[in-house]
Formats: sequence, C-alpha cells, structure tokens
Amino acid sequence: MKISHLLRLYEQGNKEFGGIDLRGMQLSRVTLIAVDLTNADLMGTDLSRAFLTKSNFSKASLNWANLMFAKLSEAWLIEADLTKANLSGAFMVRANLQGAKLSGANLCHTNLRGANLGKANLCGANLYRINLREANLSNVNFKWANLQEARMSGAILEKASFHGANLGHTFLKDVDLSHADLQGVNLGEAKMSESNLRGANLRMANLRGAHLRNVDLRGADLTGANLNQADLDGANLTDAVLDGANLQKANFDGTQLSDALLEENPTRNYPLGLSWQNLGVIV
Repeated sequence: MKISHLLRLYEQGNKEFGGIDLRGMQLSRVTLIAVDLTNADLMGTDLSRAFLTKSNFSKASLNWANLMFAKLSEAWLIEADLTKANLSGAFMVRANLQGAKLSGANLCHTNLRGANLGKANLCGANLYRINLREANLSNVNFKWANLQEARMSGAILEKASFHGANLGHTFLKDVDLSHADLQGVNLGEAKMSESNLRGANLRMANLRGAHLRNVDLRGADLTGANLNQADLDGANLTDAVLDGANLQKANFDGTQLSDALLEENPTRNYPLGLSWQNLGVIV
C-alpha cells in the first residue's frame, strides 16, 4: 500500500490496518493515533518522531525499524519483534510490551515509566539512561544489557535475569531484588537505598561506591564482592556471607550484623582475616 493511500484512509476514519506490509517505508513524523497494526510488517520502516499513541502493534515485525523519538504512550506492542530496532528517545509511558523481542535494540533515553515489559527479551540491548520507574519488569531478560544510569526505582523485578548486565550508576531505590541472581554484575555507584536484597546472590559483584543505605541484605551472598567505599549506613547484613569481600573504606554506621560477627573477639576479626580497623569501616 502506498503511504498516501494509507494516510487518506486514516483521515477518513479507517483505523484497521492489521497485517499491512509497510516494510522499509518512510513514515517519519506521521500521525496514526489508536490504529490497529497487529501482525503488520514494519521491518526497517522509518517511524521516527511519529505520533502513534494508543496504537496496537501486537505481534508486528518492527525489527530494524527506526522509532527514534516516536510517541508511543499507552501503545500495545505485545510479542512484537523489535530486534535491533532504534527506540532512542521514544516516549512510551504505560506502553504494553509483554513478551516483546528487544534483543540488541537501542533504548537510550527512552521513557518507559509505568510500562509493562513482563517476559520481554532485552538481551544485549542498550538501555543507557532509560526511564523504567514503576515499570513491570518481571521475568525480563536483561542479560548483557547496558543499564548504566537507568532509572528503575519502584520497578517490579521479580525473576528478572541480569547475567553480564551493566548496572553502574543505576537508580534502584525501593525495589525488590530478594533472591535475585546478581553474580558478577556491575552495580558500581548504584543508588539502591531502601531496596530488598535479602538472600540475593551477589558473589563477585561490583558494588564499589554503591549507595546501600537501609538495604535489606539478610542472608545475601557477598562472597568476593567489591564493597570498597560502599555506603551501608543502616543496612541489615544479618547472616550475610562476606568471605573475601573488599570492605575497605565502607561505611557501616548503624548497620545490623549477625550475632556471630558481633560476638567476635575485641578486635572484631572478620572471616576475611582483616580487622575492622584495617578495613577502615565505621562501626
């Protein structure tokens, strides 16, 4: 279908375009509000700066599509294929992307506040400075994704996978990551105050300079983790495993520790073989 014909139909009130073939077409800045594009073929299509609010792209092929700065608030992209798509700067507040394929996609500076991404695949995606506050991120695949400086406060992260992901400088305040597998993940200087990391696997994780005030780390495995200069003021480390962890210059003011640690000898030698004084912590 020619673009001129498509727009003419839209202007006449037609919003049903399910299964349409628009591969590789130039639709930059187009207005298609609340249209049905389910199962549409939009592979490589240029939809940059388009107004697509409340439109339905469920199961559509949008791989390699250009959606830079597109307006997609409250749009439906359930199980859509957005592999390698460019969504940089897109406005997608409260969009529904359940089960969407976003591996290798560019979502830098994208606003997905309150969006539903349950079971979405974001493996290897670039999510630099993305806004995911209060979003549903349960069962999302974030493996090898770049989440540096992402805003994720208040997000639902149940069973999300982060293997190899970069979460440096990320805002993760007041989130539930209890029993999460964060082994080897970079959380350097992440803002994680008030969050729940109870029973989390943080073996060999990088938490250098992380803000962990009032964080629940009960039973967390921090074996070999880097907590250099981390702020643990008010954190609860009861029954946490800290064997081989780097705690130099960490702030432990007001931190709750396990009875076993508190009953150590007067020098409070840690299982690491280093004393609190040598570690430079505040107790």
